[in-house]
Amino acid sequence: MQKIFHFDSPPEPYVSDAAVLCCFDERIRLAVNKFLRRQGILRPDMIVVAGGAKTLASPRNDFERNFILEQVRMSMRLNQTARLFLMSHSDCANYGGLEAFGGDRKREAEHHQHELQRGRIGKGKFSITCREVLLCRV
Repeated sequence: MQKIFHFDSPPEPYVSDAAVLCCFDERIRLAVNKFLRRQGILRPDMIVVAGGAKTLASPRNDFERNFILEQVRMSMRLNQTARLFLMSHSDCANYGGLEAFGGDRKREAEHHQHELQRGRIGKGKFSITCREVLLCRV
């Protein structure tokens, strides 16, 4: 295999500042990174999937929810993660975009807040014991 570039990473384990569940929508990447830095999250374990927190709040199926929960558990086990950020964002295609709310940003924001709360509550039912769960909407 051809080496494309050289990169050294520290061999020792690290402690993650937080596990972050967010959407893979490229439009929010910069905002998510800036937000995390402002929160002092320098070593996040990023769990990046379509819909972000929707996968816990209203998953399409049990596999989707179980996969995400296992990723959070692995972050906790491997990197001593004690915080979990559940993130959603405006105009998320997995929710049908802003159009699904008739262009009403207030209605969309209320729906996302409700979904984030459902994700937080659902987390407790599946043996995830983070010290802190933060709900964020970008």
